[in-house]
Amino acid sequence: MDKLSYFIGVDVGTGSARAGIFNARGRMLGQSTHPIRMWKPRPDFVEQSSEDIWRACSLAVKGAMREAGVKAREIRGIGFDATCSLVAIDANFRPVSLSPTGRSEQNVIVWMDHRAITQAERITHTRHPVLRYIGGIISPEMQTPKLLWVKESLPVAWKKTALFFDLPDYLTFRATGDETRSLCSTVCKWTYLGQKGFDGNGWDSGYFKKIGLGDLISKGFKKIGSRVRPMGEPLGEGLTKRAAREFGLNPGTPVSVSIIDAHAGGLGMLGAPLRGKKVTPLLLEKRLALIGGTSSCHMAVSAKPRFIPGVWGPYFSAMIPGLWLTEGGQSATGALIDHVIFSHPEAEALKAQAKVQGKTVYQLLNIRLDTLAKAESCNFPAELTHDLHIQPDYHGNRSPRANPTLKGMISGLALSATLDDLARQYLAAIQAVAYGTRHILEEMKRKGYEIETLLVCGGGTKNPVFLREHADITRCVLILPKESEAVLLGSAVLGSVAAGVYPSVLAAMNAMNASEKVILPATASKSYHDRKYRVFHRMHSDFMNYRRIMGKSKVG
Repeated sequence: MDKLSYFIGVDVGTGSARAGIFNARGRMLGQSTHPIRMWKPRPDFVEQSSEDIWRACSLAVKGAMREAGVKAREIRGIGFDATCSLVAIDANFRPVSLSPTGRSEQNVIVWMDHRAITQAERITHTRHPVLRYIGGIISPEMQTPKLLWVKESLPVAWKKTALFFDLPDYLTFRATGDETRSLCSTVCKWTYLGQKGFDGNGWDSGYFKKIGLGDLISKGFKKIGSRVRPMGEPLGEGLTKRAAREFGLNPGTPVSVSIIDAHAGGLGMLGAPLRGKKVTPLLLEKRLALIGGTSSCHMAVSAKPRFIPGVWGPYFSAMIPGLWLTEGGQSATGALIDHVIFSHPEAEALKAQAKVQGKTVYQLLNIRLDTLAKAESCNFPAELTHDLHIQPDYHGNRSPRANPTLKGMISGLALSATLDDLARQYLAAIQAVAYGTRHILEEMKRKGYEIETLLVCGGGTKNPVFLREHADITRCVLILPKESEAVLLGSAVLGSVAAGVYPSVLAAMNAMNASEKVILPATASKSYHDRKYRVFHRMHSDFMNYRRIMGKSKVG
């Protein structure tokens, strides 16, 4: 293999665009990050700008190239991933506002936006057969509820929009001029049935008519994607001259069909060999990729479809071509932990202390937890939350309860607000997130999965308390990938396949994925966490009873 073979992974998350330069063995040589802007014009409304995002991508790529010291001619392929956000452009490829403000730059409805809850409920109540492939309940984070909201709430924008894209596909469109949509985004977020084939064959016309979006059927679903292709396939003629100039790369550089950000994380981890064994489809059924950030996703694949109520999928070929994907997730994980920390009265003092000591607030809280555990003679630090419990659905429940209207709860508060109180609440929030993961895993296991190993990436991998509690609570072995930026690596994997360096996505994963640290679950805390897990379920039951008592209509 040519030693001067490098690949770029471009990742657009909720708050920034990032780029990484990787060699053919998955080692990162350089990376760069550039922030992206966000608007929240109303509660549950979250918007961005496609032009701002594209500028951030170009700056990130240029920065990564500088850091890596790589020349443009040495870049063999590029992969793009992004959040599953909705983008609207007109016939001249200019932004169309999807905002109640009417500002044209606000043409992206972000994945976490929940403005379409009512539309999602109406779609779910149709019980259309395509919903079977998303766990039976459609989420307002998916695109058809958002499209229906746009049609009903912004009719002028609806008529003006020539093309709706999922954000990953918008990025490859900007890079190549090719309107092809990804099998990943269309299957996971648009109800495309991948098992029925490519190039528009998986769209169900009856579904779109049933939910009130029948006008999208015209011209072979051109407005949302007449051509749908698998990840790793090269697009068009590669980078256009304009995109190459903006990125500082060569025109014609191969660009892969895109992928959703969390799914890219799966490609950057799940292929890691253990004990010298290459990963096979059978071994993959015992693994789950946990991609954490603002929210979290739980990705597992199987040779046959597995239908799990409240869990997204089964999605055919939506991550690894030829395999069915099951996708669990939590709408607020990092966001929940940060909310608990930074809404506390001691947060400002903690931030000031962290700055003085050159540490993060999480490091200081972890140190405080160790001190408290020793002072109180705890058998293990998790005991510090014996009387403190958090129900984590502050932003609804993505899975397996699949109810975006749920709210969070805290039980066990005292009439004090000290740093010690904050440390305990922080620990309880991490535990609540881990109990949510355990709940998802249990539902997956009921339908045939034998998950033994969690491969973990994202912000939580830098936090030993987060990792320890997840191992102890799920009773799974946790593996940290050698390349911590697994999402960027996953996109670079696709770039290598598009360039023809590797013959398939799985072959590229085997070559470019590697594991590093292994964390085993402790036995001492098992009984304790089993009891707290019962509280986790009881809190949800109590919350639903409160709703019934109060006569709230949305009881899930």
